[in-house]
Parts: sequence; C-alpha cells; structure tokens
Amino acid sequence: MKEFLTSIADKIERGERITSDEALQLTGCDDLLALGALAARANEGRNGARVFFNRNRHINYSNVCINVCAFCAFRRDDQQPGAFCLTPEEVGERAAAAVASGAREVHVVGGLHPEQPFSYYLQMLQAIRRAAAELHIKAFTAVEIDHLSRLSGLPLDKLLNELRAAGLDSLPGGGAEIFAPAVRRQLCPEKISGERWLQIMAAVHDAGLRSNATMLFGHLESWQDRIDHLMQLRELQDQTGGFMAFIPLPYQADNTRLPELRGPGGVEVLKTLAISRLLLDNFDHLKGYWVMLGVKLAQISLAFGVNDLDGTVIEERIGHAAGAASPQALSCDDLLWLIRRAGKQPVERDSLYATVREC
Repeated sequence: MKEFLTSIADKIERGERITSDEALQLTGCDDLLALGALAARANEGRNGARVFFNRNRHINYSNVCINVCAFCAFRRDDQQPGAFCLTPEEVGERAAAAVASGAREVHVVGGLHPEQPFSYYLQMLQAIRRAAAELHIKAFTAVEIDHLSRLSGLPLDKLLNELRAAGLDSLPGGGAEIFAPAVRRQLCPEKISGERWLQIMAAVHDAGLRSNATMLFGHLESWQDRIDHLMQLRELQDQTGGFMAFIPLPYQADNTRLPELRGPGGVEVLKTLAISRLLLDNFDHLKGYWVMLGVKLAQISLAFGVNDLDGTVIEERIGHAAGAASPQALSCDDLLWLIRRAGKQPVERDSLYATVREC
C-alpha cells in the first residue's frame, strides 16, 4: 500500500486523474493520515490554505411529502401531528429575518407537497425577493424540480426560466442520495432515479444556473457504490462545469425507518471525504457540512481535503430530525475560530464563491 500511495502522490503532482479502480483500492488503505495528506495536497494545489464559509439561513417550507424515504425523519403526511406548510408570506418573513441577521443567502427546500400548486412555489420565490432583494436564493433540489415539472406540465428548460424569472439564483445538491439503483430502491423507492437526478442537473447547468452535488453514505451502499456515484458526478462536471461544491453527507439513523443502521464512524467519514477530494478533480470545492459531521469532525476534515464549512446555517431541520447532534447554528466568530484553530485561512464568500472578505 505504501508504494501505491506513492504512485497516487506522483499522479497528483503531475496533475493526472485518479481512476475509479485506484479510488476503490484507496478504500482499503489503513493509513488514514497518509490518505488525508494526499487529499490535503490535492486541495492545497487548488485552494491553498483558504477555507470558505458564508452567512446563510435554511428555510424548510414544508415537511409534507408524497415520498416515504427510509432515511428521512423529517417528512410527515398531511394532517399528521407535526406536519407544517409555510405560506409564501411566512417564507418571506423568514427571508427578511435572515437579512436582518446578516445573511447573504437563503437555502430553501421542502417536501413534495401533494396539494400545493405550481403557483405556490413561484409565489414563494417572489415573496423572498420582495422581502429581501439582495438575498441569493438557493432553492429546490433536483427532486423538487422534477415535482414542479410534473405540476406545471413544463419541460425543464421552460420551467427553469420561470423559476429564474421569479427569483431563483442557484440550486442545492440534495436528493442525489446514492445513485446505485438496487440500493436506491431500498432507500427511497418513490424518489426520482439517479439517472433522472443527473439529467435534471445537466438541464440546470445548461440553463446557466449553478448547483451543488451531494452523496448520502454509510447506510446500505458499498464502497463500490460510492465510487460509482463520484464517477458519475465527475463525468457530468466534465460536460457542464456547473457544480460548485461536492457535499458528502453521513447517514443519520435516529427516527428513520432504518434505525438498525448506525451510520459511518469518524474514520470512515474522513476516508470518504479524502477519496472524494482525490477523485473529484474537476470540483473546486469539497464541503464539510458541520450540521451532519458534527463541529469537531468538520474541523478535522480540513486536514482531509475539505475547504468549505458551509456557513452559519440557522434553523436546519432535516438533519436534526434524524438525530444530528450539532447546534442549530454557528456564528461567524465560531466559524472563524474553527478554521483558524485548524491552521487555515478563513475566507467569507458569497453563494457563488466570490470572496467577500479574507478574515
């Protein structure tokens, strides 16, 4: 393995791609620190010592959903205790509060509501824009976009044009879960396929919108499934260049339909992050999403190829419903402390990774 790691290091120095077979071989590496050093080297060649964060707020507009994903502790049936659906005006009020707290971005996602018409989603975007004209609106996963296409009867290109006209600026990366069909049938059988997710993201990028990409890992999938997922993202990024960041999300088991699965341990999380950094050579940014990683592991991930800690977040519900032990929000001072104590240079960014200030 030592000779193999040396050969991988040489490829990184030469700017050559890691193959899927090599990535799979790296999953058997027991020298976690050596693997982390390789990923850190790959990241430093692209980002130096800079670690990015932004000021953002999550707005979950509804937890009512027609899908019943085995991993989701957030969704409810309509009329079930705990079910909610915000009005467009209520979403706008939260956006105004986000601006008042210093946020530059709102991250807006929710369930696939069985009753709300397409106009509801347009009105939501318009309410945010009225309440906070300067906010960047990052909204709707590819799963939600597919739902809106069916609701409206519009093809993807026309749908995306309408959403942009109403205020949409970019898309989050959720809904990708794991692309492997056999696993996906057990994990989220009613959700769009991995192939459809990729098709929608290609259309999003063709429409001139940027997005993120995710992978939910540590449940029913194999290492091979993870590598295949990463390779499909790399291939689409080669075609469109529209992904901004990759966000690996460790499975959270509490209150889900798969409680017997405990999710990945810290070593497995760090190994997944490092291999993601090495394989996704056409992604500028790898995000350590502290909500799902936990604050301490997110800080350690900065030595494993991660160069982004997301942001202040505020009022995250989906991960916490499944048992995420992280706080509901971090202040800018918290993020600055975490980054500096890891020996890195904090950089506040906007939603499209333009530098706001070097801290």
